[in-house]
Amino acid sequence: MAYNLLKGKKGIIFGALNENSIAWKVALKAYEEGAQFVLTNTPVALRMGELDELGKACNAPIIPADATSYEDIERLINESMQLLGGKVDFILHSIGMSPNVRKGLSYDDLNYAYFQKTLDISAISFHKIMQVSRKLDAINPWGSVVALSYVAAQRTLYGYNDMADAKALLESIARSFGYIYGRDKKVRVNTISQSPTMTTAGSGVRGFDNLVDFSERTSPLGNATAEECADYCVTLFSDLTRKVTMQNLFHDGGFSSMGMSYRAMTQYSKSFDCEANEEMPTEW
Repeated sequence: MAYNLLKGKKGIIFGALNENSIAWKVALKAYEEGAQFVLTNTPVALRMGELDELGKACNAPIIPADATSYEDIERLINESMQLLGGKVDFILHSIGMSPNVRKGLSYDDLNYAYFQKTLDISAISFHKIMQVSRKLDAINPWGSVVALSYVAAQRTLYGYNDMADAKALLESIARSFGYIYGRDKKVRVNTISQSPTMTTAGSGVRGFDNLVDFSERTSPLGNATAEECADYCVTLFSDLTRKVTMQNLFHDGGFSSMGMSYRAMTQYSKSFDCEANEEMPTEW
């Protein structure tokens, strides 16, 4: 059901690659809620993905841009404002990639050139997008900038590698830039810490299937899907959250507040027998 939450709003969505991408789901939901927007990804990603299909479905223009390139971002934002007829109201940063993860290198044996690329692509690009947007005065007052993060920014999760450092930096940038952008332009900046989601990027993490399973068993509400994340993004783009800024917002079914759940305990502990413990309720 659509609520017209984004009627009349305009935006830029970074990072949609294929129908498994969270950014893809966000675009569909934003369009359903009445938004107009530009889609963008790197030229290589556009050749690999299916973005033309999404552009047609959402009546959205597509502008290739490398989010690590300051010049590309300037061109993208200027062209977007021309195509959309003025300033934008929201930007989604859904970008993340680690060459170290792709090459199977462990965290204690990183290639530092790859590490720098991880940070540049997955976090510093967020700073560049906001810096260019602010200098061009590209976002309307009470606009919203959202980036996708993960709980590995706060906790160590096996196999997530240097992407954890990138997510920690991403969240720090949201706080630091969020203060400046909010103070000067009344623009909100937040990150969403999403459940592990089977995207093209996520599937490259070692043991990702097990991570998804563990999170599902631990979260009292279960993992949040990409579609549900899109719903959450839309609320942050909307006027309903005008005073929410500089936050890392957990959208993970409660996983981030859990230690060990009953479902996880019974799965991973051979010696645990719930039925033998009369004091423990069946739905603990």
